[in-house]
Amino acid sequence: MPSSAGRVLSSLTLRGRCVVAAAATLLLVGVLLGERPLVQLAVFTLALPLLSALVVARQRFRVSTRRTVTPARLSRGESAEIVLELANADTRSGGLWVLTEQLPGDLGTAPQFVVERLGPGDRAALRYRVHGHRRGRHVLGPLRLRLVDPFGLVERTAVGADSAPLLVLPRVRPLGAGGPAGGQGGGGEGSRRTIAVHGEDDVSTREYRHGDDLRKVHWRATARTGELMVRLEERPWRAQATLLVDTRARAHLIAPHRVRPENAAAGPGPAGDDAPPADSLEWLVEAAASIGSELARRGAVLRAVTDTGELVPTSGHGRLSAEDLLDRLAGVGPSRMSGLGVGVEQLCRAAGEGPVVCLLGAVGPDDVVDLIRGRSGPTTDLAVLTDIESWADPGPGRGRRGLSAASRGALSGQREDAARLLRAAGWRVAVARADLSVGEVWAELGTPTPARPVTVGGLHGTPA
Repeated sequence: MPSSAGRVLSSLTLRGRCVVAAAATLLLVGVLLGERPLVQLAVFTLALPLLSALVVARQRFRVSTRRTVTPARLSRGESAEIVLELANADTRSGGLWVLTEQLPGDLGTAPQFVVERLGPGDRAALRYRVHGHRRGRHVLGPLRLRLVDPFGLVERTAVGADSAPLLVLPRVRPLGAGGPAGGQGGGGEGSRRTIAVHGEDDVSTREYRHGDDLRKVHWRATARTGELMVRLEERPWRAQATLLVDTRARAHLIAPHRVRPENAAAGPGPAGDDAPPADSLEWLVEAAASIGSELARRGAVLRAVTDTGELVPTSGHGRLSAEDLLDRLAGVGPSRMSGLGVGVEQLCRAAGEGPVVCLLGAVGPDDVVDLIRGRSGPTTDLAVLTDIESWADPGPGRGRRGLSAASRGALSGQREDAARLLRAAGWRVAVARADLSVGEVWAELGTPTPARPVTVGGLHGTPA
């Protein structure tokens, strides 16, 4: 039947097709020359793939698999070991099986195994390792099984339906003893401090704005300056903290999905980091994971939002544990949002009067105006502005051309204007570069930076 012949031809391997082509040529030569032995040899050679296809087609098999992933949750840059337990559930011995475990490209090359004559009820443990090159939720499997005849002429393929999840989390980097929280852990009154640690004369103040609590008016500073001044406070991190992560694609230079070989040189990054973030978005996600995990460890009620909305745990409640935060950040990718409006609205709703940490990509004054207006109370909030130009330089695994001098200048100018505006509103600001670790930037946020009065977009202020 034509359909049977078509199935036979489609099941031929490359070797089988070469054998059929050689046999057909030999048959043609034997007929033209009238050589009967050549014709007999050609007929035998043509029959061999057909017999092999018949043998493979008649094979019946029942295979069960089970995967053990250790660990099932790992940080980016770490490896996991997978044990694939294969069992022959049939009453007959299996033939020659070629097995391929299907993997996402971010985990490396798909492993292959060869199992021959697995007896009824017998099991085989197949082991392989994957490397978490890229953060995200990945699926291991399903297993693809190929039945091959002993000559390698014909194969038959079947794909299973089983799989196993693997979660690659953002790395949690050490923050050190510095930072805005004063390096005090475990809660208690030691973590409840204000900026005025030396006395009333050292209180940080700024100009009064509409909506400020009159109970926060600093009368001595008001008398000294002639303008109504309010006291800046640093809210207790032990009580509540809220993170804002800017994931807008337009605010970052996103590295292409490309797996870097394990023995290849790493791109530019902090000293001693053998797996630095490939782009500014990955740096911000790792910063959110590190800062949030530390604050949660100190007992803070932790919440997190992005420019697309709030990150909530699977339970649906707003409070995040350190594990919840890492699980949600594992799936965060670049968004198509053009502005921070949704994120700022969610941030103000979630944070209340507690302190916030804003991790921002490439921003200018217009991007932070709503943020400042929404956080107009006498609270010391924190902002990290990303120097995306430092990730723009060509390097291993980056696959991009460097930015022009004009583009670099424009980005730098916008970032400086945004930083001055935030500092004028009483924020503490630090700039993240590709060669700085999260701990270094966090320590910089712990040091108040004076700034001159500025006026941008109708907002005016004098920071501490």
